[in-house]
Amino acid sequence: MDKLSILKRYFGHESFRELQEEVIDSILNKRDVLLILPTGGGKSLCYQLPTMLMGGVTVVVSPLLALMHDQVVALKANGIEAAMISSMQSFDEIREIEQRLLNGQIKLLYAAPERLQNEHFLNLLGYLNINFFVIDEAHCVSQWGHEFREDYRKLSLLKEKFPDITIAAFTATATQEVQADIVQALKLNSPKIVRGKLFRENLTIKAQHRIKDGKAQLVEFIKSFGGESGIVYTLSRKSTESIAAFLQSKGIKAKPYHAGLSTELKNSTYKKFIEDKIETVVATIAFGMGIDKSNIRYVAHLTMPKTVENYYQEIGRAGRDGLESQTLLLFSASDIVQQRAFLEDLPDNTYKKHAFEKLNQMVKFANTQICRHKFIANYFNDDIEPCKDKCDNCIEPDRNSIDITVNAQKMLSAIYRTGQNFGLHYIVDILRGSKEQRILQNGHDTLSVYGIGQDLSKNAWLSIGDRLLELGAVNIVEFKVYKLTKFGIEVLKGVHKISINEDRLSLKKQKAKVKAKIDTSDYNVEIFEKLRELRLKIAQENAIPPYIVFSDKTLKEMSIKEPKNKEEMLQINGVGEVKFERYGKAFLEILQE
Repeated sequence: MDKLSILKRYFGHESFRELQEEVIDSILNKRDVLLILPTGGGKSLCYQLPTMLMGGVTVVVSPLLALMHDQVVALKANGIEAAMISSMQSFDEIREIEQRLLNGQIKLLYAAPERLQNEHFLNLLGYLNINFFVIDEAHCVSQWGHEFREDYRKLSLLKEKFPDITIAAFTATATQEVQADIVQALKLNSPKIVRGKLFRENLTIKAQHRIKDGKAQLVEFIKSFGGESGIVYTLSRKSTESIAAFLQSKGIKAKPYHAGLSTELKNSTYKKFIEDKIETVVATIAFGMGIDKSNIRYVAHLTMPKTVENYYQEIGRAGRDGLESQTLLLFSASDIVQQRAFLEDLPDNTYKKHAFEKLNQMVKFANTQICRHKFIANYFNDDIEPCKDKCDNCIEPDRNSIDITVNAQKMLSAIYRTGQNFGLHYIVDILRGSKEQRILQNGHDTLSVYGIGQDLSKNAWLSIGDRLLELGAVNIVEFKVYKLTKFGIEVLKGVHKISINEDRLSLKKQKAKVKAKIDTSDYNVEIFEKLRELRLKIAQENAIPPYIVFSDKTLKEMSIKEPKNKEEMLQINGVGEVKFERYGKAFLEILQE
């Protein structure tokens, strides 16, 4: 069989996406390759297809057990023999897989990076006919990446022990610096480097300053999706519990998902989410990133991630089926203070300096007024045109932004004239002319800035302080003391203008203006729902996630084209011959009704 025949028979597609064939050909020609392609761009097919045209087995190194498991299930559903070896399996299960490998009965073997440090496993690989190695999530190799893992760094041993075997490395994110580090660390031999465009056209990105705890904003955002699936990221286990409970009280089917839960409860939550029995999972980052579900319509962050890389990887969980999806980042100056405090505890070295630079870029992203897709693309050394209608800044380019330069200068002056020895609340009290005893004792009621800010509320002044902190005009040192930066001094001298969202200044409730694009005009909703019911029934009977049967995108195309026979059904994107033989006839019966 040729490439296109395999593409159709096993994966149900008529043609390749952009860059896929280029990578597949490099692997078939036994050339090392590094592919940098956004989540949802079709990276997995780039190594799953060529192994079908080659003798032997492909060994895939991947960091997340849940993702490996789901990949294996999906491959088996497509009629491709795959297996994984992990610490979650019994001795007998592993021995059985090893025997099948030795018998040449497996085409793809998945394993975690630490497995490559196991002498027994390495000896096993020496007996296998390996056609090529795959390093998934390759950014974990780089010490300059956002998820550096020591076990990944040790994967250089693959070229040392198997110098003639091709390595194909894949990641959704890599700056030029990280790209060079991956090539060097894995000892890739003159690799073919392929970089896809960073723009994800089905993803709408938005960010808002968090009002209080952000719960009201979060509920409004989630309810705009009408029960569709989504992930909410939080930093702590405790917050996943409290946020999930709050969402439940608002009529949203939500569950917490974190490492502290029992294995039984974690598995139950994951299963219910995969089967669309709950709509929202509130997860810590590590567990949210382990969710492999293609029809996630939204991702929300309740705190600011520490790097743009983290953020881009995390929102990548949304819209992997290619349908319209959205993200919401809720942030505040307190996030910045907390993240900077974490970094201050690190030893003074190049890594610490690098980490601060990455955090500053994330702060700039949250506060940027340019196209958010363009900002992300520029960060990863890519250049794209503004998205026009896929981020809040492009949808509402002039959303009530007002100049606060004069008030910013008043605050900076107050900080300077009090010797840069006080916190924000004290400075605001001076500006508002408070008679608080400490102000009088310090004689600060005699300063020229005393009482010059009585026209604004305390909350408005606190928002201005947050804005100055976000923009780097002030820094916080020990005991929450505010000090001017070089940029802050320039603002004070009139070199720079400062603006802020008017809603934020007046603390009006921010509306989730970018509504979910659940378009019911281009597909038959009634047929789609009947097909979804059938899909769930088949999935439960076969103990697999519903999206493994067929994706939402495939079901919607069925509801539009209403195929009446096998030939017409095979024209639907995502329906290959293997899946038609297993599930297609049941779906045809629904459509023929």
